[in-house]
Amino acid sequence: MNEIIMRSLMFVPGHNEKLLASASRSDADVLLLDLEDSVQPEANKPLARKTIAEWVSSGRLKNYYIFPRVNDRESGHLIKDVQALTIPGIHGFMYPKSRTGKDIYFFDKLLETIEYEKKIPVGTFKIIPLIETSGAVLNAQDICQASKRVVAIAFGCEDFVSDLQGIHDHAGQSIFTPRALIALAARANNVIPIDTVHINVHDLEDLEQNLIIAKNMGFEGMLVLHPKELPLVHQYFSPTQQEYDDAVDMLRLYDESQKEGKGVAVKNGKFIGPPMVIAAKKILQRHDMIDARQKALGRERE
Repeated sequence: MNEIIMRSLMFVPGHNEKLLASASRSDADVLLLDLEDSVQPEANKPLARKTIAEWVSSGRLKNYYIFPRVNDRESGHLIKDVQALTIPGIHGFMYPKSRTGKDIYFFDKLLETIEYEKKIPVGTFKIIPLIETSGAVLNAQDICQASKRVVAIAFGCEDFVSDLQGIHDHAGQSIFTPRALIALAARANNVIPIDTVHINVHDLEDLEQNLIIAKNMGFEGMLVLHPKELPLVHQYFSPTQQEYDDAVDMLRLYDESQKEGKGVAVKNGKFIGPPMVIAAKKILQRHDMIDARQKALGRERE
């Protein structure tokens, strides 16, 4: 799971076969098959579990990372969700309302117990905690460190703003600080920071403005509500051709300087130091991983 691309994580209601079929034809990297908020009324939750299990077991979603969003521990549905969906083809779970590291430790041990019962290797199922409250933002570091299963953390802005008793302003001032704290906590613990959903799914111009901010802040992916958002999301969370070419050139110059015993290399008047070399290598690795992802979907990079 270290070699995982999470540019887009698209929510799909787990009981809705039409939307599952649409998702199975999409370019999304991760499908968040929902058992929580979008599965209403509550009577539909058993249907969602059954439907997700059938779709995953049939192989129709085999080209995607699958992370169902389970119900929270106070819902009465969590154990049923996990028992039904700790199956081949499921890579892990999105855990909602992650308030502290103790929540993630609890979920880790629940997964461990079920893995033992089903004779599945311990640690098979990963966790993406969803950060949705003021307290969770302040505990993001603790949440990242609570389990080795944590591969990413994601921001849920609407619940956060409600908990804050603030206003989700158009400029995004009320969510700038939590976004920054979540990205910092993720990067400090070598997990992937995932930005919040863009609520106005038809306003692609505003989506692009948010993506520019997200990329600048260090996010590596975004929660997605609609397939029409995917092209822009992938554009901003994939290396550009210029970034790729610059990385190749930078590493070439650095290698030459090392072979010639110069100690330093210069590109466009700037010294190429170890941090720039590390960043260049990450760009090349991400480029190659995205190419592999596109080929798995039967699509070549445009």
